[in-house]
Amino acid sequence: MSERVIDQLEKDECLRLIAPGGVGRIAYASRFGPAVLPVNYVLHDGSVVFRTTEDSPLDEDLRTGITGADYAVAFEIDAMDTVGRLGWSVLLQGPAHRLTGGDRVWAERSGVESWAPGDRDLFIQVIPTRVTGRRIDLA
Repeated sequence: MSERVIDQLEKDECLRLIAPGGVGRIAYASRFGPAVLPVNYVLHDGSVVFRTTEDSPLDEDLRTGITGADYAVAFEIDAMDTVGRLGWSVLLQGPAHRLTGGDRVWAERSGVESWAPGDRDLFIQVIPTRVTGRRIDLA
């Protein structure tokens, strides 16, 4: 079997890998303990945008109760070849906030759609303050 190596990815490479959008996982401290949920996302100007339901458990958990204050989250996207045991993973960390007003207009135009049924009229943006990634590849 071929040897594999782990490479640390630069920020630009991380953003290139996740640029097509797809499914990622948002991780945060919920009122019931750590939570990780899959969501459909798009990448827009270096930030992640996804949709959820207003007043959903996710929405309620991400509210700080302080005007203008955002909730710190992690957002992870990966691609894996389980047969070849290869793949990459990108982790974004930063604040998540609701998009309203003019910000909501570009979010609506971003094309992000949820696979989950029902109204998903709340747009959440994660603006990364830290972007890291790694790739497992053949030597």
